[in-house]
Amino acid sequence: MPISTDGRCRIALLGAFAGVLLVQSAQASTLEAINHTHWAINRFSVDGRSGIDIIGPYQGGGGGCCYVAPSRWQPGMTVRVDWEAGVAYPDDFPGFADRPKYLEWVKKNDALTEKHSKVVPVPDYTGQKVCGLTVHFLPCDELQVSTSCYAYGSPEYPIKTPLHLPEPQSCLQ
Repeated sequence: MPISTDGRCRIALLGAFAGVLLVQSAQASTLEAINHTHWAINRFSVDGRSGIDIIGPYQGGGGGCCYVAPSRWQPGMTVRVDWEAGVAYPDDFPGFADRPKYLEWVKKNDALTEKHSKVVPVPDYTGQKVCGLTVHFLPCDELQVSTSCYAYGSPEYPIKTPLHLPEPQSCLQ
């Protein structure tokens, strides 16, 4: 009997979890994100592992598996974040009936989609429990990451950046 796509995903996840269990010196958990911009984060990954969800402007999401943190933090530790940002709520959707208009609309919105990649430092988590990785998408394609077990917005969460940040006139510094 052929395995369904859903079944293949479960097998892949079980394999990933089994691999994580074999690495006893590591801690694994989910990838989450907080989007502090007016753009949609269409997709993101950390060190090649998918964050799963699309994250709308000024929202949180993610849920991908897995960020595997070494048992000990080392100075100079980094992660590579790849992401695609685009228009969150495109205007003037023409519908599907007029195919040329629809394709032009898609082309216009695709032109506003940008792919990014950045290597960012992992903050020192010595003596703390690691609960995955949360990526904060900030204006001007800046990022911050946290391994905290506290939820964003709680007093103990280390990143205090407000969710709604004004977009700067220019990202040049």
